[in-house]
Amino acid sequence: MGSFDGKVVLITGASSGIGAVTAFHFAEDGASLVLAGRNEERLGKTAQECLSKGLSKDKVLTIKAEMTKEEDVQRIMDTTIKHFGRLDVLVNNAGVVDVTTILGEHLMESYDWTMNINVRSVLQLSKLAAPHLIATKGSIVNNSSICGKRSLKLLLVYNISKSALDHFTRVTAIELASKGVRVNSVNPGVIVTPIHGALYGKDDDQVRDFAAKDHPLGRAGESDEVASVIKFLASDAASYITGEVISVDGGRHAVCPS
Repeated sequence: MGSFDGKVVLITGASSGIGAVTAFHFAEDGASLVLAGRNEERLGKTAQECLSKGLSKDKVLTIKAEMTKEEDVQRIMDTTIKHFGRLDVLVNNAGVVDVTTILGEHLMESYDWTMNINVRSVLQLSKLAAPHLIATKGSIVNNSSICGKRSLKLLLVYNISKSALDHFTRVTAIELASKGVRVNSVNPGVIVTPIHGALYGKDDDQVRDFAAKDHPLGRAGESDEVASVIKFLASDAASYITGEVISVDGGRHAVCPS
């Protein structure tokens, strides 16, 4: 895998989970990093970990932002270009999940919130990033979900948002291919991150026990396993891959529900 020295990588949702670990992977390969997130304290911890891997302070930029606010998304891109003068990789990682059903009381509120973050902000930031990525022949990597490929109960709106994100990946890949920009997605299964605790009230061990039953490899995934695929897709090693939606789910997408 080629080095990312001299390249600028923007990661949303970089304050924890897959986003933070993805930042660590790029830091180890020398990338300059823009870390965007809504939790300033956790964002600072991600930045410190990246610095500990040998990056100088001028190569790590943190931006506190809410992806639901258009002005914040615009500020992310404006600040990135002002500080670094270029962009090589956009990792659309920020996302939310909520328990929803067609009979749920707060379905429409959940729809607006989820779609704004999981889809609308991705469209906006990718549109803003596109001219800069064209200039560097860069790439976009979206963090989707198994829910983009398979329907999971109690996650109605989340399923819709990730299906939309997968189609966004394919269509945008076609549109930008002639400009030399690649667009791909990763589709994780159950990964041990803080989001499961917030959603289901499960600790990490409970998440692992839960995932062991549904994933053919018999376990949950780790953030490192997703981050490594994201970095691969952004690297020169994946120079002939675009429009791909890659499952990182221990085989869960390949089985029928029991």
